[in-house]
Amino acid sequence: MSEQMLEILKNGIWETLYMTVVSTAFSYLFGIPLGVVLYITDKKGICQNKIINFVVGIIVNMIRSVPFLILLVAILPFTRFIVGTTIGSNATIVPLVVAATPFVARMVESSLKEIDFGVIEAAKAMGSSVGQIIFKVLLPEAKPSLLLGGTISLATILGYSAMAGFVGGGGLGAIAINYGYYRYQGEIMWITVALLVVIVQLFQEIGLHLARRVDKR
Repeated sequence: MSEQMLEILKNGIWETLYMTVVSTAFSYLFGIPLGVVLYITDKKGICQNKIINFVVGIIVNMIRSVPFLILLVAILPFTRFIVGTTIGSNATIVPLVVAATPFVARMVESSLKEIDFGVIEAAKAMGSSVGQIIFKVLLPEAKPSLLLGGTISLATILGYSAMAGFVGGGGLGAIAINYGYYRYQGEIMWITVALLVVIVQLFQEIGLHLARRVDKR
């Protein structure tokens, strides 16, 4: 393998890590509030509201039901409006966040549902406000599960970022498409696949380690 290709792979790794980590961070920034809203407005939630729960749930499910490549193409005008371009790593982050936020919201909702309802009832009995229950009971209690969900989200977003290579996205996905597929360099394709597997495994091990450290049960 030439030095030029090694440099391309090196840049591809950094671009993939950049897209994945930044997209995951923004997805959780938007996804955690959505997941909390879905949980607390549910029929057994602390702020039951069928209308809000229904509307938010419909929006989340609608976006989740759209395949990523179709979503990526459909929101190209929005991507161009946000970052000024539709190609490259920065442009790929926009559809990644849009696609991953509903997924994260459902992951957060699922994590919150694992909490023993007795803990919430105890907090309510002590006169805790809704905000106090959310920030001092729900999120801290769900932290191990949220971290495990984060590793799943990272792997999912990493897969999305690789698919973005078909439409000008950066990272290892673009290298696999441009060199492995279009130029028939099979060894490059397999190298990028192996690198993606290694990155996913690293994310998984880091997430599991952090989850074990914060789990006090």
